[in-house]
Amino acid sequence: MILFQQGLQGLPFFASGSRFAQPLEAAPQVNQLPALLVTDSGQFLRKFDWNNRRHDRTRNPQKANRHQCTKTTTRQLSGSAQCESPSGGPSSAGVRGRTPSPKPTGTYLRRPLNSARQMATHRSQLLYFSQLSQPGRRTAVDSLKKQIQSDYRRILDARGFRPRQGQRRMIAEIFNTLAEQGEEGKGPVCVVEAGTGTGKTLAYLLAGLPLAMERGLKLVVATVTVALQEQLVNKDIPQILEDAELQFDCALAKGRGRYLCRLKLENLLRGDDSRAALRDLFDEDAPADYGKDPQLWEEMRRELEAGRWKGDRDDWKEPLAQNRWQPLTVRRGECLGSRCRLFGKCCFYDARRDLDQADCIVANQDLVLTDLALGGGAVLPAPEECIYVFDEAHHLPEKSNRHFAHSIRVRAEADWLERCETIVRRMSEQQVLEPGAVKELNTLLPELRSRLQMAWLLLQDIRQPDGDSYRDRVTQTFELGKAPPELCDLADPLAKLFGQLEDRLDRVRADLRERSGDDGEESGGDGDAYVETGAAESWFPIAGNLYDRAMANRALWDSYAAGNEAGAAPRARWLSFDKDDGEADISISSSPVLAAENLRESLWQRCAGAVLTSATLSALGEFSMLNMRAGLPEHAAYLSIPSPFPFAEAASLEVPRMGCEPRETQRHTDCIIRSLPRLLDPKAGSLMLFSSRVQMHDVLAALPEEWRKRVLCQDDHQKFELLRRHCARIDKGKGSVIFGLASFAEGIDLPGNYCTHVLIAKIPFPVPSDPVERTLADWFDKEQGNSFMKLSLPQAAFRLKQACGRLLRNETDSGRITLFDERIARKFYGKGLLESLPPFRREMLQDDISLPERADAQDLVR
Repeated sequence: MILFQQGLQGLPFFASGSRFAQPLEAAPQVNQLPALLVTDSGQFLRKFDWNNRRHDRTRNPQKANRHQCTKTTTRQLSGSAQCESPSGGPSSAGVRGRTPSPKPTGTYLRRPLNSARQMATHRSQLLYFSQLSQPGRRTAVDSLKKQIQSDYRRILDARGFRPRQGQRRMIAEIFNTLAEQGEEGKGPVCVVEAGTGTGKTLAYLLAGLPLAMERGLKLVVATVTVALQEQLVNKDIPQILEDAELQFDCALAKGRGRYLCRLKLENLLRGDDSRAALRDLFDEDAPADYGKDPQLWEEMRRELEAGRWKGDRDDWKEPLAQNRWQPLTVRRGECLGSRCRLFGKCCFYDARRDLDQADCIVANQDLVLTDLALGGGAVLPAPEECIYVFDEAHHLPEKSNRHFAHSIRVRAEADWLERCETIVRRMSEQQVLEPGAVKELNTLLPELRSRLQMAWLLLQDIRQPDGDSYRDRVTQTFELGKAPPELCDLADPLAKLFGQLEDRLDRVRADLRERSGDDGEESGGDGDAYVETGAAESWFPIAGNLYDRAMANRALWDSYAAGNEAGAAPRARWLSFDKDDGEADISISSSPVLAAENLRESLWQRCAGAVLTSATLSALGEFSMLNMRAGLPEHAAYLSIPSPFPFAEAASLEVPRMGCEPRETQRHTDCIIRSLPRLLDPKAGSLMLFSSRVQMHDVLAALPEEWRKRVLCQDDHQKFELLRRHCARIDKGKGSVIFGLASFAEGIDLPGNYCTHVLIAKIPFPVPSDPVERTLADWFDKEQGNSFMKLSLPQAAFRLKQACGRLLRNETDSGRITLFDERIARKFYGKGLLESLPPFRREMLQDDISLPERADAQDLVR
């Protein structure tokens, strides 16, 4: 992109991101500053002004307009540069009524450029930043700009890469946004949609880390999975450090549940009476050998003492099943913290101490949200001390909803309360509980169990066996989140009783903590004091587990007793149960439908800054869906960077003529079955994405035997194992087809020959039986109207874009996409869906798969 400015004798200024850029070489002072950014094709993007760099497109994407210019011409009119409109007159995009101010000094090159080629190479590697409006902070920030420029050049030179325009824009946009410190409660927020191949990891690290370190803040990079965390820490970041010759400390942050508790290990090896209570904490589905694995425990003890293992589950020599790991770890409510006599050797706190020294912390989004739900600063540094980078940020709203959702199985909780009575009796026999606590618990637990049994009988009357099917269970969603009055009436006393149980157990925990070891010092001796201390330590995790579960029950029943807040989005409330089984347990659940308020209060209004990035963040060309669901602040900056891949040359989008719509389920399924053997290459790697598990299995079952042998179905293997088998087949020159659902439409990387054909069964509209989406849609229809256009269609566009993104994973990939849904070519909304996709070659309704082949087709012709 070139920013033309009158009076510069043709010298181009290059812009990066949404801000005006500094010149490449020293340039004369000029006064004609307001200007238009124009692409080589003559497309007007946005207006700039030195004193006020805020502009409509960046700060409010819904109000942005793009104007096509027939000529890349600028004219000086009343102190503003204007672009000629197609009619020949000036565009309305010009800046009016501003007094020009002197242009800041440009970036001077430190070494002479001896040739045009060398000058072009140097120019392409430079990043250009806006000037800060506060002169007092310019010196430090200018120094950071030069540092980033230098680091970027070193990385490109070390890797032998050519600079990527999109990456340069992303670095500049992130830095410029974060550099503008807002007032308290308004930390800068930058949203960058960066297409595949942009190089976003390098961009956000290079832009965010120097600024965070200069301000004494932590850069917290939040990914989606632990695997992505480890890739960053073990591969990506060390490579950047080496290439740029940088020095900073990076630490990997994991939740408490990923680390072994040494106290629990010791208690299990000692075989004290608290171990017998472990299985009572879990329902009847727990394995018979739960909490009985002495060979594993002894081996872990040896590895810890030898220093060959630090207690991290992910670093153990073999994968550990959950039922083997769970007895060895604790949650926050079960941990003694500094009162534990083994605190000095604690695996979790050892890892956490590393975070205090780190400049960059790599976590996952669930851990960040858990920390925020606990008030911030419980596991990670407080939000006020952090600049967050949320990679794959489109997951953030949904994950936030899950963290503030509640769900219990009613009969299972009643059975658990009965087992709690047994645990209280054992604690009483060992004199771990004071008589007053025993008396109060023996009164509360039977009362709660009786109330839960009443709730189960009521839910049996309320439930409707012919409800929606969602995740293999019958789901009954209460309209607009309004539960029946009789259920709300029962919820209020249950919430109060569980609140009393929570308070009582919290006092038990406080008493046991007080009687445990003194501030991490190991106790010794064989006297009664040591016995009492050991008993308190052994039983504290048990009491903590009871406390956590009581709190979860109280929160669920509170959410039903409270009802909906007037004028706000409702909570989704629903029941779920197994079909045709009247004796099966019933789950009762509730969840926010929008994460906006929770994220606004716990994150956006507190953090020092945030970056949200992903290959897909917008829908139908707008960020409004993300805005609505995540509650982003008004001052957030937005940038969309297209992928550098040659989509039109490398890939095609094919929509065959079906003769039916997906709602005609059987006909649609038959068309797919009949066409797959003809469309698929038997020696290639393909990915078939379904929106329905039933349809996926129907198609698989009806395929010819020779094709069924080539299919790897999502339900038959773990994702990692399925992808491993798929790649192994391709490496051997054999064909392989993956059948998957929505989880395979994102987050899997099959470059080159591993995937040359993506097939999509239908436009992925939201599942109508999802209680959260259904409640949100009903509320939109009532309050704002037309949930299809405002919710369903943008979400379908978003998911379709993600699914198509599975095809091209690097610049040399090629292939095709087949969409078995001709609504995209016939319905009024199809054009918007197509325009939201990358510019693939399109073959619309050219291949007719609606008719049977061979003899059947001939009969129809006759």
